[in-house]
Amino acid sequence: MTNLDIWTYSVVGFTFALYIGIAIWARAGTTGEFYVAGKGVHPVANGMATAADWMSAASFISMAGLIAFEGYGASVFLMGWTGGYVLLALLLAPYLRKFGKFTVPEFIGDRYYSQTARIVAVICLILASITYVIGQMKGIGVAFSRFLETSYEMGLYIGMGIVAIYAVLGGMKGITYTQIAQYVVLIMAYTIPAIFISLALTGIPLPQIGLGGNYAPGDGTMTLLGKLDQVVTDLGFREYTTAVMGSTLNMFVYTLSLMIGTAGLPHVIIRFFTVPKVKDARYSAGWALVFIALLYTTAPAVGAMARLNLIDTIQIGPVGAEDGNLLYEERPEWFKKWETTGLLQWEDKNEDGRIQYYDDTNPEFAEKAQSFGWEGNEMVTVDRDIMVLANPEIAGLPNWVIALVVAGGLAAALSTAAGLLLAISSAISHDLLKGVFLPGISEKNELRAGRISMIFAIILAGYLGLNPPGFAAGTVAIAFGLAASSIFPALMMGIFMKKMNNAGAIAGMLSGITVTLLYVFQHKGIFFVPGTDFLMPELGMGEDWFFGISPNAFGAVGALVNFVVAFIVAAVTAPPPDHIQHLVEDVRVPRGAGETTGH
Repeated sequence: MTNLDIWTYSVVGFTFALYIGIAIWARAGTTGEFYVAGKGVHPVANGMATAADWMSAASFISMAGLIAFEGYGASVFLMGWTGGYVLLALLLAPYLRKFGKFTVPEFIGDRYYSQTARIVAVICLILASITYVIGQMKGIGVAFSRFLETSYEMGLYIGMGIVAIYAVLGGMKGITYTQIAQYVVLIMAYTIPAIFISLALTGIPLPQIGLGGNYAPGDGTMTLLGKLDQVVTDLGFREYTTAVMGSTLNMFVYTLSLMIGTAGLPHVIIRFFTVPKVKDARYSAGWALVFIALLYTTAPAVGAMARLNLIDTIQIGPVGAEDGNLLYEERPEWFKKWETTGLLQWEDKNEDGRIQYYDDTNPEFAEKAQSFGWEGNEMVTVDRDIMVLANPEIAGLPNWVIALVVAGGLAAALSTAAGLLLAISSAISHDLLKGVFLPGISEKNELRAGRISMIFAIILAGYLGLNPPGFAAGTVAIAFGLAASSIFPALMMGIFMKKMNNAGAIAGMLSGITVTLLYVFQHKGIFFVPGTDFLMPELGMGEDWFFGISPNAFGAVGALVNFVVAFIVAAVTAPPPDHIQHLVEDVRVPRGAGETTGH
């Protein structure tokens, strides 16, 4: 066993023991503790737990990988996810907390005075959550397969077991305090390597500032981004600081879809039901934004520096000659280790012993490449999800830092997976079983049903992680699109439109999610690449995309359909009862308003 193996097993083992210990300590004894942690979580603690819940494997592992390869174009994820959280904090969280229910479908069912609306909301919630949780399972599998030297499948089984222990035992109470610990682990794992690498490349300890600093290994006159632009364009790739993903319209719609999808994700919304008072929901939203910003402002630096380090370390050169033939240095050790996972592969197409990594789809660069004797890009597989996990190894950082990054990636995936699975479990046990089919069920039996639902949800998530359906290649962004097109409009209209009735809300949710799913399935042949999580821009824009809008960005269009259909149906059907309209007005009016004047 190597020194790195010892560090990795020790750090990951310690964090897993911590999570299980918290779960045993915070075991839920009532449905209130299982669903909303007894509504007794401190705003700062809830902000930290929300940040961990929110920053999934997509944020920790995938986002910096996207930024590394897409550059400026990947800013849609930073803007969309961060903007969406602000939208959630300002427009939804306080009002939903004041309504005082356990789940999002329960709010929709009561607000629209309809069990049908509640059932439709449950279906939409499960579709979005299951799609999202597949991405978390991939993150768990990737981390385990490389660093704990297990198969991808075994990594998933271990991750499922850990989640099952603390989520089934503790429910929201256990998940909340576990997520606080997971936030501390993941933010340390993300920022510490970034500080090391920023110092090495720019001499500046803060990566957020280092990104705009000068490239230290050079002569001191070129900026880090200028150096990266030069390196990638010299290899035929698009300029890093100006590349976009598709058209300008697609960038805008993609950002909007991620924003409103964020505001509609049930596992994030449910966190605001756990605080004691309405004002605590506002405070916890503000604290969560601070905690999220620590990672999100670091991600652009991590992505840019990872891309530069990757290119620098694989461009191996001659180290001598034998019998008139040049001898080249071996591939880096970190490269060989990642090759064993299948997530990084190269093919010596011209048999010169070197790795030629360039854009062989660029016709302007093809002639130059031929003059060099290159016969195609030899980096045949570079899974973007490995960049954050491999970055410390590429940069030659200490083994304890590499082990910490592994623990951070697992913490990010596990924390979000637990939140999603709880949202699915509560939708089944609280909204369907107690709310619709067995309203007289006792609290003890409802709690038991919640735990059984959680176990089945974990098994289903694991199965889909091992056998992802055809549409799951774009899992993360697709999940946001499904939430954007179904749940977000229903919540917004439920809070701010007292005249919106049940018929309009139901028709809107069904039409929005149906249009989005049809568009996704229709274009999966053009768009999806097995084993990836996001849009692959090198495939080009689909010729039959609606106004050039990619399937991952279509959630915003689905939301527009939802709003339009809801307005039309509501206009030709009976308005909500008076008590529902008064309820909507009461939710929007702060407590204590009018006390001074008596109005």
